[in-house]
Amino acid sequence: MGGTSGHLECNSYTFIRSVITAASRSESRLILRLWVTTLGVVALLAQAGQAQRPAPSHSTYVIVHGAWGGSWDWHLVDSLLTRRGHHVYRPSLTGLGERVHLASPTVGLATHVEDVVNTILWEDLKDIILVGHSYGGMVITGVADRIPERIHRLVYLDAFLPDSGERTLDLADSIGVTYIRPNIRDGFIVPPWVNDRSAIPRDVPQPLRTFTDTLRLLNPAARKVPGVYILTVESGKEPDQFQRFADRAAARGWPVRRLTADHVPERSAPLALVNILTEVR
Repeated sequence: MGGTSGHLECNSYTFIRSVITAASRSESRLILRLWVTTLGVVALLAQAGQAQRPAPSHSTYVIVHGAWGGSWDWHLVDSLLTRRGHHVYRPSLTGLGERVHLASPTVGLATHVEDVVNTILWEDLKDIILVGHSYGGMVITGVADRIPERIHRLVYLDAFLPDSGERTLDLADSIGVTYIRPNIRDGFIVPPWVNDRSAIPRDVPQPLRTFTDTLRLLNPAARKVPGVYILTVESGKEPDQFQRFADRAAARGWPVRRLTADHVPERSAPLALVNILTEVR
């Protein structure tokens, strides 16, 4: 751009000098005034064009947390994305996080899908990047089946990537998650780390139905929504439990990204996670 502008200015002044030297008639003076005015307009337009260059595109992220957790766990990731100009929504699923007072054995996977669908519809969000962490992969799959037209991209973060007819409990069994079945009590899954009820915020018991409800996918349009899989792998702990679902994603032709972190990168590697999230837009 700079070289072209300099060449234009040089030719313009050469032309003006030739007009002044060659003639003094009133017609030449009129042409000179018109040319100088034109140069001024061109310069102003060039400056305006630079000032009005479109800002870098920003995205809207809807982040769905995993089992036992809540939106509180994603505050730092939210802040980092927001500082980069993005918009972030972090719905807490019914019975979890700050909505723990709504916990009930009747809360199922369909309830959590409805939580996220309603967030998107009532906030009138469009062209979103829908992120599901761990169990959240079940939820965002159900959401995509309901409102695929609202979703720009799905991001599965070390998450279950289910097919129609599958249940969270069976998928957890398939990757060797052994602490779920022994900790089922009174309609909830209560692993040892959620027994401390004094801390706030904290992980809380997970309604069992969210793991035993069968996911039914009925909308063919949902298969057209592009996705990305982010597999977190702890150093020295390969193969990773969720590799099976990363392989499913790859079989669909989706990119698979690896992140060196434990299963909760929102805590252990938030900046690295945000860097990947902004790259997969």
